[in-house]
Amino acid sequence: MMKELFEEEQTLAAISAEVRRRFEARHDLAHGWDHIQRVYALALYLAEQEGANRFVVGLAALMHDLGHAAEETALHHADLSVDLARQLMEAQHVPTGVQEATAHAIVAHSFSRGVEPRTLEARVVRDADRLDGLGAIGVARWAITGVTRKHTGLQLYHPEDPFAESHLLDDHRYMLDHFYQKLLMLHEHMLTTTGKALAEQRTRFMQSYLEQLRLELALTQG
Repeated sequence: MMKELFEEEQTLAAISAEVRRRFEARHDLAHGWDHIQRVYALALYLAEQEGANRFVVGLAALMHDLGHAAEETALHHADLSVDLARQLMEAQHVPTGVQEATAHAIVAHSFSRGVEPRTLEARVVRDADRLDGLGAIGVARWAITGVTRKHTGLQLYHPEDPFAESHLLDDHRYMLDHFYQKLLMLHEHMLTTTGKALAEQRTRFMQSYLEQLRLELALTQG
């Protein structure tokens, strides 16, 4: 058992080093190496609390966004991440069963891919990734993602309805709409007990941020 744990830790360290190397060649403040590190730490914490397989969770967390470190492709980033992760796991002689479990956790983490997690490990990784979109880190990543989008005419908020009380939500046009279109609802879709508790805490912070923003805008809008 001790030998197996040692080998797993060695594999995680080797893959971590390779993933970091690939991300260092890319400039993506929202999906960079720091994001991978946070998701990895969160995923291992959730795995410990929920009783999930640490090795599968660690592998999937490290490689869940590998597609973002690659050149542009027509593949969805989650599918590309799976392909690249398989290559790394083959090189490290990861057992086939572990590879399959890891691949499923990677593809199921994506919000837009729409694959339902069917294992505890996949639920843990998805919760960890979504937690990094909430709280103070979530606000920072929201701002970074907004300003790096290439949509012409993008505004911080709807000039007459900043807090989406009446207009049709469109986060491709108004950055603040993304809170109401996605971020404030993430806690409702957490799949682990620990992840849900953390998500609710981080969501409360985001709600307080919006309330402060409302107060500040009230002074400027008369």
